[in-house]
Amino acid sequence: MYRVIKKRILRVKDASRTRKIDSLAAEEPLEIRLDGTPLTVTMRTPGDDFDLAAGFLVSEGAVGSAGDISTIRYCAGATVEGQNTYNVLDVRLAPGVPAPEPRNFYTTSSCGVCGKASLEAVRTVARWDAADDPVELAQTTVAGLPDRLRAAQRVFDRTGGLHAAGLFTAGGEPLCVREDVGRHNAVDKLLGWALREGRLPLRGTVLMVSGRASFELVQKAVMGGVPVLAAVSAPSSLAVELAEEQGLTLIGFLRGSSMNVYAGERRLSPTGVTLGAGNGSAGVRTPG
Repeated sequence: MYRVIKKRILRVKDASRTRKIDSLAAEEPLEIRLDGTPLTVTMRTPGDDFDLAAGFLVSEGAVGSAGDISTIRYCAGATVEGQNTYNVLDVRLAPGVPAPEPRNFYTTSSCGVCGKASLEAVRTVARWDAADDPVELAQTTVAGLPDRLRAAQRVFDRTGGLHAAGLFTAGGEPLCVREDVGRHNAVDKLLGWALREGRLPLRGTVLMVSGRASFELVQKAVMGGVPVLAAVSAPSSLAVELAEEQGLTLIGFLRGSSMNVYAGERRLSPTGVTLGAGNGSAGVRTPG
């Protein structure tokens, strides 16, 4: 369960000023080490930390199955009173699995590719080809995903301050939902869950995110073998470019029955039946 912090605040509305207790989503640093050597530090919402660490390694292209990881455990990170902060994880890779290059800097909750040494390093090499996934989706199924994701955001209901990412079947059934202050962390938590459950590659699934579709989220979807990424907000130009390059279906501005299809329209059908070549049409941008 994700931790919520209680804070006494001043509530101002028109001429009214009242004191109340507000709930805040926790944000703390998590240091990920490999065999005792620091790899990266990310700002995250504590909870599902093992999944976050495993998913981060999936995103980096370092692991592709549960057998690639020997152990994950909390380690050093004690307070002055000697209590464990649970903010340091050590991951032991299985023998023969090479470690990824360490990040140069810490990763903020808003950036999933901070600390990469070069732009070339950002375009990690995927283990699975999203382009050959034959999954087909009905528009009505896709249109219902934001409500299904929102219904599973338990901590958001209390704080209003978390991003969410959910994995769904092609029929719209939820497989797993994760929340975090960082949208990229929420996706990594999903990928780590899938790795630890032996579900990679995530063929035939849809990744639904509560915010925008940035480059790093498209890349993470590709690295997990996800064929479809849908977002309630806009994609970036580089996200669309990568989706086209990798054969990923990318949907943005998904609100009610309206959506924009930026790449991979062949997978989306108004009836749930495969669209013929050239019969689909990309959405028209609407005011956000």
